[in-house]
Amino acid sequence: MRPTLSPFSPCLCALATFFLASTAFAEVSYDRIRHAAQDPGNWLTYSGSYDAQRYSRLDQITPENVARLKVAWIYQSEGRGRFETSPLVVDGVMYLTEIGARVTAVDARTGRKLWSWARPEAQKAKTIGFFATNRGVAVLGDNVYVGTPDCYLVALDARTGAVRWQTKVEDNTLGFSITAAPLAIDGKVIVGISGGEAGVRGFLDAYDAKTGTLAWRRFTIPAPGEPGSETWQGDAWKQGGGPTWLTGSYDPDLKLLYWGVGNPGPDWNGDVRPGDNLYTCSLLAIDPATGEIKWHFQFTPHDTHDWDANEIPVLLDAEFKGRPRKLVAMANRNAFYYLLDRETGEFLLGTPYTKQTWAKGLDAKGRPIVMPGTDPSYEGTLVYPALNGATNWLSPSFSPQTRLFYVAVRERGAYYFKSDTEFKPGTFYSGGGERAVDGDGKAWGAVRALDALSGKLAWEFGLHSPAMSGVLATAGGLVFCGSNEGNFFALDAASGKALWDFQAGGPVMANPISFSIDGRQHVAIAAGAAMMVFSLP
Repeated sequence: MRPTLSPFSPCLCALATFFLASTAFAEVSYDRIRHAAQDPGNWLTYSGSYDAQRYSRLDQITPENVARLKVAWIYQSEGRGRFETSPLVVDGVMYLTEIGARVTAVDARTGRKLWSWARPEAQKAKTIGFFATNRGVAVLGDNVYVGTPDCYLVALDARTGAVRWQTKVEDNTLGFSITAAPLAIDGKVIVGISGGEAGVRGFLDAYDAKTGTLAWRRFTIPAPGEPGSETWQGDAWKQGGGPTWLTGSYDPDLKLLYWGVGNPGPDWNGDVRPGDNLYTCSLLAIDPATGEIKWHFQFTPHDTHDWDANEIPVLLDAEFKGRPRKLVAMANRNAFYYLLDRETGEFLLGTPYTKQTWAKGLDAKGRPIVMPGTDPSYEGTLVYPALNGATNWLSPSFSPQTRLFYVAVRERGAYYFKSDTEFKPGTFYSGGGERAVDGDGKAWGAVRALDALSGKLAWEFGLHSPAMSGVLATAGGLVFCGSNEGNFFALDAASGKALWDFQAGGPVMANPISFSIDGRQHVAIAAGAAMMVFSLP
């Protein structure tokens, strides 16, 4: 068994000295992240930029030459499990999270490990209703920030991996955990929590980036007397769910954070929580200075199918129906694609983008018109989509070139079951379950390109099974994605034509990124238990 290096061990210090001598290092200021579009050679935040478009302005790899793409290097993870990291690249160094709570820095030219840090206590963390995974880090100044499965937020020295500070966010024994990459903004690190299936009361936190001191906490389930509390009855709000387990987006001009909120608890038995159950299954626009909710939009009131709204909110500016608008787009887990005004939260558009059998449509304000008889039942109720949704945590992308919104989708239904349930702290609080409909032709996936302003399908590329890989669009006119069968592939961004693929040897359940080293564009993806990086020969 290989020993784990302490952040303060002589071996790691020697390795860090070599790192400093051989690798250029620059601090990552807030202003630099804010203008990430002008620095396409790096990937400075979870979605590439605050607008979460996951669009690379690098254009060296094109439809004409992508067939020549080759492996540049492979880094083999030390852990086993779901490798869902979306790495960052800063000035020639890649920062990634491995299975569990390990953060590793590697030379982005070669894949050579520079340092690695792990929190041993996190290896025994309790995770209730989700996998013990981690999707990435944030960088700000000369710190790297990571959330751990045992619910700590940790700041590491970007040069050496030494711990600068660590703050306990919540009690892991009650089911609280962190699986999302934090979001670093001006002087603050924003982090959400997992644990909705344990009946926790969800929240979003902001911490001082230098000290780890809590700046504010915004609960997603209002207490009695607070706005939205009228949508709960009795004490159900105390176990209301509403986790914030995926990274949001940010508009630095409007000074608004956009963060999706998870499903209510218990998941499948709504009898014990009458009402709309705000702010579950909602998008929140939050003042980053105070944590105040400026507006909200609820996609699925009184959700009973585990269709949370933690999907990535994508920010774009466009003329909509003859008027310039600041927009936020979301392909929701409930099978509807939405456009909202991101200044006010006004509903502008909602249309299905996969098969759904639970709503007749949306009314003029975007509220679903629910079909009777679609709630879970003791006998089982067949509904589309399945509980993993029409899409899930995997990131979509938007190309300013094509004006298309790209999303990996899941065409799958399920029988939803309701059961009686009693809340016990630190245990699974579900109120039922599901049996997915599988078999030939009954469950499949696709990469779909939607017109961003109408939601209409431009093209689709079919996949054998429901997708769990994010999507990357590039200025070279390409879209990258992966499959559960281990194929990492490139499509023509305008037509969806398949142009290149690589069998990675393990399922692709992560988001691709692109960066450049020494003038050469690279594309990276976590697949199986390895980080794979590709470039032109």
